[in-house]
Amino acid sequence: MAERKSFLMRIDPALWGELERWAVDELRSVNGQVEFILREALKKAGRSKSPLGSEEGNDRS
Repeated sequence: MAERKSFLMRIDPALWGELERWAVDELRSVNGQVEFILREALKKAGRSKSPLGSEEGNDRS
């Protein structure tokens, strides 16, 4: 498995709640949901230099 990076993110509690509800709806953790959103944004913006696949099954698209 590839090494994963960690970082601290400060986030508004209301935004966290929305992300948490969205993640539950899609059967993901909040971390998995944030990764999914970021991967999709990179693909949509054409900013991905390599295929951004599903890591640990978090991408359920």
